[in-house]
Amino acid sequence: MQETTEKKKPGIIRRFFAGIWFGLTWLRITVLNLLFLAIVLMFFAAIQTEKTVPLTESTALRVAPNGFLVDQRSFVDPMTQLLDGTRPEERETLVLDLVRTIENASTDSRITALVLDLNNFHGGGISKLEEVGQALDQFKDSGKPLIAMAGNYSQARYYLASYADEIILNPMGSVILTGYSSYRQYYKTALDKLAFNFHVFRVGTYKDFIEPYTRDNMSEASREHNRRWLDDLWAVYTGRVEQLRGLPNNAIDNYINNLDVKLAEAAGDSAQLALDSGLVDKLLTQTELRAQLVQRFGEDRQSHQAKTLDYWDYLKFLNEETPVHRDKVALIVASGVIVAGDHPEGTIGSDSVSALLAKTRDRKDVKALVLRVDSGGGGVFASDVIYHELKLTREAGIPVFISMGSVAASGGYWISTASDEIWATPTTITGSIGVFGAFPTLEKTFAKLGIHTDGVGTTALAGDMRLDRDLSPIANSVIQQGVEFSYRQFIQLVANARGKSMDDVHQIAQGQVWSGKRAKEMGLVDHLGNLNDVIAAAAAHADLDNYSVEVIRKTLSPKEQFLQQLSGGGLALVPSSLIDSFAPIALRQSLAPVIEPFLNMSNMTDPRGVYAQCSGCKAP
Repeated sequence: MQETTEKKKPGIIRRFFAGIWFGLTWLRITVLNLLFLAIVLMFFAAIQTEKTVPLTESTALRVAPNGFLVDQRSFVDPMTQLLDGTRPEERETLVLDLVRTIENASTDSRITALVLDLNNFHGGGISKLEEVGQALDQFKDSGKPLIAMAGNYSQARYYLASYADEIILNPMGSVILTGYSSYRQYYKTALDKLAFNFHVFRVGTYKDFIEPYTRDNMSEASREHNRRWLDDLWAVYTGRVEQLRGLPNNAIDNYINNLDVKLAEAAGDSAQLALDSGLVDKLLTQTELRAQLVQRFGEDRQSHQAKTLDYWDYLKFLNEETPVHRDKVALIVASGVIVAGDHPEGTIGSDSVSALLAKTRDRKDVKALVLRVDSGGGGVFASDVIYHELKLTREAGIPVFISMGSVAASGGYWISTASDEIWATPTTITGSIGVFGAFPTLEKTFAKLGIHTDGVGTTALAGDMRLDRDLSPIANSVIQQGVEFSYRQFIQLVANARGKSMDDVHQIAQGQVWSGKRAKEMGLVDHLGNLNDVIAAAAAHADLDNYSVEVIRKTLSPKEQFLQQLSGGGLALVPSSLIDSFAPIALRQSLAPVIEPFLNMSNMTDPRGVYAQCSGCKAP
């Protein structure tokens, strides 16, 4: 037989799959090449010198906080930053940066006015707003004009705007004030339907962290103490705004409680109502506003906007001009839930904070330490680890001062007791001295599905603490005793630190939450003041006349630093607007109460299952 040399043509199915494979290969190579090109472009963008905005002898400063006010920016994976393309300061604004900028601007003769642009500001706890407000008050006292502007004013935006000489609102905008509240989702009926068996152990009548899992409504004890601190904070808000705006007493409450009637009288025009009520001074469209600002401050030829210096550019000048002294006051920020182990910023990891404290103790130039606490607590084990590290720091001869932020409650207060002095703002949420234990089991849920667990163990506790088995009476007793022991230990720590008897502490403990003002009256804190006040007090305690403040932070790996630098170059692989469109701020805020209980459960990682955490301590 003669062999044919003609090559057989592939069949249609083979050609079809070969075409798909070719297409996938082409797509993969193209995407990788584009990715490589984007990284190269971002590398050169990151290493080139940024354009410096001039600081002249007559400069208007534009202060435009972005996102939320925070003491410490949440850690965002550098690759996520690289894909997003937004800088960290575009998501969150550091209170320390904002206060430093405004305070320096008040005494800098080169800064002649301040424009407070609140359009991209989403909020912050009243304590943080107060600290920024004090800096704005200082600027206002310098006699330089302070202008606030926004298309719409939320409650947080309006609080900062109230410090301005002139508040400008868009004619299509509004001033939205609602008051403070504490509403939570309750899941008992839902968990019963799912046959979840939630084992709860607690000490303290007012310790209500676990209530959403055991009730369908708020207990009277929880209602009582939450109402108390909410009223305290709202009184500060309304009193401050009414004073700054020259409004009569109760004007804000009257505006909110009769909003429907007042709005009807204004024919539904919310902007005109705000003007008539004395909440704003002018109604200007964007075109009119731009024209007025250009007339006052001149025009930038490139942007055709008013000629102003952005506050982060001003910060660069301050960093270059500020002298560096040999003696240091170290500042460590402890923000987030307290958990065991090593964790990125935005979470208080016991190992992470301990490493920062150990590094601080090894520094010969550090003469004092300020720990900024902004936390509703977490695991008792992790809190106690940090407590003892702070004690070691004091024993090493470094005075430790606590600056309480918006919240320093439960585990946040636990670690605060290991200090020379505790400072809070009047609107800090603190206290919540109490502990609880929680352990869910799903044996009933599994039984509904026809899944059963059985076996043998060598002891009464063998095979206990499993999700698929009910807790034994011994395990229940062991956990409850651990909770009671931890509560006594907590009370003892507070009694020793505050010079009180355990009975006296118990009376103001049991999970009760207090405003900073009330906590000062009860002796739970030493002084009221902002972060700068605490830094000055720590320096005075260490007999320092000339010193620099150095923020001690967790060191990023070389890879993280490189990727973060690339993301700061302003180029993005995926436009941030595309990402944000899937989860706008308003949607994330509305979903927060639903998601929170599940996030809380994910943070329940204490080795003994015992927690000093306050769930209701959310800075309004």
